[in-house]
Order: sequence, then structure tokens, then C-alpha cells
Amino acid sequence: MSKIAEREFIPLNLAILTVSDSRTEADDKSGQTLVSMLEKDGHILSDKQIVKDDRYDLRAIVSQWIADPSVDAIVTTGGTGLTGRDGTPEALTPLFDKTIDGFGEMFRVLSYDLIGTSTLQSRAVAGVANGTFIFCLPGSTGACNDGWSKLISAQLDNRTCPCNLVEIMPRLTET
Repeated sequence: MSKIAEREFIPLNLAILTVSDSRTEADDKSGQTLVSMLEKDGHILSDKQIVKDDRYDLRAIVSQWIADPSVDAIVTTGGTGLTGRDGTPEALTPLFDKTIDGFGEMFRVLSYDLIGTSTLQSRAVAGVANGTFIFCLPGSTGACNDGWSKLISAQLDNRTCPCNLVEIMPRLTET
């Protein structure tokens, strides 16, 4: 497990995007779970939206956020399965400057303990685009809880040792 260094916490600005043809703000449990967890951890919600499973609408919203220097990270929920309407990885990976391969790998390892071989259906992915981290989680509340609490939270905490994503943020856009 990661150690916490004796540093002052740096809150980040995060945007949350729920990808769904059927969810509304009234019943978006996964999106609200992510908002609650990021705020509990001391981060700031910069925006939250719901978008239909349409790769171009999804790209448009995420592109606006990655062009906004005040957004440090984006977490999406939904659209990572195998059905015909699931297209979050196809929509967003072309935007990545770099893929964070370990995120999807670790997410599936952690999920295996909870859902067994069903985890092979998960296409959780992550990357960085224009200095903004992007994490794409499945749409279930459990997947959002696990993805945040077991992976994302520690990496978006500058006190996590031996290393974390926050400490490399100033160097993400260097050439």
C-alpha cells in the first residue's frame, strides 16, 4: 500500500461525465458517487455533465475540458462495455497524447476479486491529453467506487509515495 508523505494536500479541479442514454441528474448514482468521493477527498468539482452514448458528443465535451487549463482531471462513467452503444474508449482514446496502460490493467485485476471473470468485459482506460488526466470507468456505482477508492484517489493525491500523478503534472506538456 502507498505511504502518505508529510506534505500539504493539493486539491485538483475535476470534471465528471456520465455517459448514458437513460440517466438523468435525478438517477445518476454513479456520477453522484464520483462527485461525493472527490469532494470528500478534498478535490473541487469543476463541472459535471451527462451525455448520450454518442462518440462525437462525448468527444466535444471532453475536448472542451482538456482545452480548459483549469481542469486537471476528468473521470467518465459508462460506455466502457461491449454492446453496440458502448463507445467511450473509441471516442476518447484518439484524444490521448499518452495512454496510462496500467490503469485498465489494475482496474481489471482489482475487479477480478469482486466479479471474477466477468471483469474481462471491462474496457476501463485512462490517458493524458493536453496535460489533463482522463479516467474512463464502467457505469456501475460499484465500479466507480472501486476505481476511485482503489486507484484514482491515491494517484491524484500529491502525498502518495513513492510517486503519484500530481507531481508530474507540471511536466505533462513539456516538449
